[in-house]
Amino acid sequence: MTDTVLVLTEDSLAPVDVEHILQLHQDEQFAYRVLVPADTERNLLVSLVDNLSMGELREALDVVLGREPSPTQAKATAAEQLATSLAAFADAGRDATGTVVEDDPLPALRAAVNAGGVREIVVVTYPHALEDTFRRDWASRAREELKVPVLHLYSGTSEIVD
Repeated sequence: MTDTVLVLTEDSLAPVDVEHILQLHQDEQFAYRVLVPADTERNLLVSLVDNLSMGELREALDVVLGREPSPTQAKATAAEQLATSLAAFADAGRDATGTVVEDDPLPALRAAVNAGGVREIVVVTYPHALEDTFRRDWASRAREELKVPVLHLYSGTSEIVD
């Protein structure tokens, strides 16, 4: 049985993200499984601070005005992000499978790890000022709970987050 690398991402993986993930294990063959949460329940304060810290004023205004996507829109967006991510793996010459998961991805990660065969988890996100600082981001939470290596990359960069 081939070991699996779980890839949890909050957005479509760019070709450079897939390249960085594949470079982590150049001499090994892994199965890749991508998980994309349907973001249906955003924390108002966390989203606002994230948007403002990134200079995203329009997105910050949308948060304040309550312009959040409906659950149906969130799932459709996540499905598009998953398809784009799987295509990026295919373009890099690697097969990958994937699933849209619930807003909190930890139960899906836990289930996959408990099923066996997961060698590592790679979390790809944008910087999140509050969550990263206070270690409440997905990667930190997965490290606390799951007994497999967890690597956190910022999207579009090769920066590994501690």
